Amino acid sequence: MDKIKKRWAGYFVGLLVVLAAAAWWLLRPPGLPAGFASSNGRIEATEVDIASKIAGRIDTILVKEGQFVHQGEVLARMDTRVLNEQRLEAAAQIKEAESAVLAARALLDQRQSEMRASEAVVKQRQAELDSTAKRHVRSNTLSQRGAVSAQQLDDDRAAAESARAALESAKAQVSAARAAIEAARTSIIQAQTRVEASQATERRILADIDDSELKAPRDGRIQYRVAEPGEVLAAGGRVLNMVDLADVYMTFFLPTEQAGLLALGSEARLVLDAAPDLVIPANISFVASVAQFTRKRSRPATSA
Repeated sequence: MDKIKKRWAGYFVGLLVVLAAAAWWLLRPPGLPAGFASSNGRIEATEVDIASKIAGRIDTILVKEGQFVHQGEVLARMDTRVLNEQRLEAAAQIKEAESAVLAARALLDQRQSEMRASEAVVKQRQAELDSTAKRHVRSNTLSQRGAVSAQQLDDDRAAAESARAALESAKAQVSAARAAIEAARTSIIQAQTRVEASQATERRILADIDDSELKAPRDGRIQYRVAEPGEVLAAGGRVLNMVDLADVYMTFFLPTEQAGLLALGSEARLVLDAAPDLVIPANISFVASVAQFTRKRSRPATSA
């Protein structure tokens, strides 16, 4: 009798197992339909390094790790004492160059006055030459008639030659005055060039001072501080690292036959492990052109 009971008990247990398997088969979650694929991945955000444009010492850092920041917000400042001294030096050079321009213009006015005076002397010497030349002609005519002495003729000839030499000397002074005017104009151009060069130097220094305030290029969250106040950095040295939480993406891997069917812009859905009931819409924005046989890290610009 006991054997019969044990046998029926075994049959009953076996029946329960069969019924449980049938129930699991009927109630199991349906698989993905044809044309759909799934995979696992890690959600990441675009990282941005906040770095110093020029070499220098960190003066202060105004944010903490984990702090949310907005675009344009000052995150850190570099020491600008040397740059401020350079700016003062450039300002002094500008004033010196501007004074040189004024001096060169005054010299040009002086040379132009000398030019006008030399031209007046030329006219005077020309008039004297005309007068002495006419006197010499008259003396020569009268000498042939015996009306004037040979001494008078020689004196008139000498006066004419002297007037001619004086005229040539006056013309040479005019030429020298013209050359001096051109030299003065060249000095003005050179002085103006020094002014422009000094102003460009000042603008560059002011730009470096402005760049010494490290600002957030976009909204985001400070991930970690790479350096601390007092540290000396080379040009391009990193100070902070932040993440743009508005530019989030996920990299995942699919078999080649499935990846080859994906098109840019295709719809996707993300399900978080921490919130499986939350479905996030997304789009495919990058498909690797080369198959990866190992799970390399890639940085596609995937929008979520």
